[in-house]
Amino acid sequence: MIQSILDTDAYKLSMQQTVLHQFPGTMVRYSFKCRNKVKFSKECFDTIANNVYYKLPALCLTTEELCYLKTIRFLKPDYLEYLEAFRFMPNRHVQITNDDEDLSISIKGPWLTTILYEIPILAIVNEAYFATGRPQNDYEHIAHTIEKNLSYKISLVQDLHDNNFKFADFGTRRRYSYQTQKFVLDRLQSQLPNNFVGTSNVHFSNLLGMHPIGTMAHEYIQCHQAMAYRLKDSQKAALENWTKEYRGDLGIALTDTINSAAFLRDFDLYFAKLYDGCRHDSGDPYQWCANLIDHYKKLNIDPMTKTAVFSDGLTIPKAIDIYKNFKDKIKMSFGIGTNLTNDVGLTPLQIVIKVVECNGSPVAKISDDEGKQMCEDASYVAYLKKVFKID
Repeated sequence: MIQSILDTDAYKLSMQQTVLHQFPGTMVRYSFKCRNKVKFSKECFDTIANNVYYKLPALCLTTEELCYLKTIRFLKPDYLEYLEAFRFMPNRHVQITNDDEDLSISIKGPWLTTILYEIPILAIVNEAYFATGRPQNDYEHIAHTIEKNLSYKISLVQDLHDNNFKFADFGTRRRYSYQTQKFVLDRLQSQLPNNFVGTSNVHFSNLLGMHPIGTMAHEYIQCHQAMAYRLKDSQKAALENWTKEYRGDLGIALTDTINSAAFLRDFDLYFAKLYDGCRHDSGDPYQWCANLIDHYKKLNIDPMTKTAVFSDGLTIPKAIDIYKNFKDKIKMSFGIGTNLTNDVGLTPLQIVIKVVECNGSPVAKISDDEGKQMCEDASYVAYLKKVFKID
């Protein structure tokens, strides 16, 4: 199910490099959450466990993959040497249980090591769930559904006749299967060369000659909550440390770890000029974009010099509608995940793995959507909201 150590999102590598250089001793714990009410059969659990405990440790960076990574200018030689020596050790870091078919996954250890587990494990859970839950004769129907749905989406983009509409694949963690994602990427690359700009998946970027897309994730900002900064300064510290690492590369800031209002209060003239744009990942995308445009205008920054990246539960029709609403007001790009790689006529899993503890202290993701909150300590969430003046 995972055929390469690079079968992960690009922001995992960019964050891991930052951790290597700035936070090598940080300890974390991640927790799995399934937002659907589903059961995981024993067969599914056994498939997940086999792939995690016995298949992941066999992966390592190949010579060809190392040569590819050396072409990416922001990946530094010492990090690539670390990654070349990296091996998954799930027996040490990962605990998976399935009591009453309720799947539980915990990942614990050095942030530097455990940061690479999230994406492959989520991809394994997805593929195992669908592979063990469908009769063999369903696959022909599923392949037909994938083809039909993808053709419709491609036609929508072609009918737009606008090469400024740009989107990328963000669907590794919730894909129906490895082969499904590869099929989708092949089709998008060949039929929408002016609109489809790449994938977050580093393995497929290398395999298909695409651009790997990604900057930071929520865990990067969350972990700053438990480091040697005042809590109220943690977001600003995260943004500052990122610029120290990348010096102008990877300049898209994630806005909703606390919530977007709290983020914009920290995103002052210095950061607004320094970063190329911001990413939306929860809440109303239309209101978020309007607020971001207003924020830039109040700082006397032309919004058309910045980029708004949308990545929350998008479909092609929704992305096109957002684009039509704001195309004359700000530059935009869209990261589309589940709707590209798991649109097979079945209900996709809504699964996440999020960091919940850093250096022995709770950390939280609050977001602009109550259903996306992730924290195991309610008192800490209340304190975080008080510090960041969230009602």
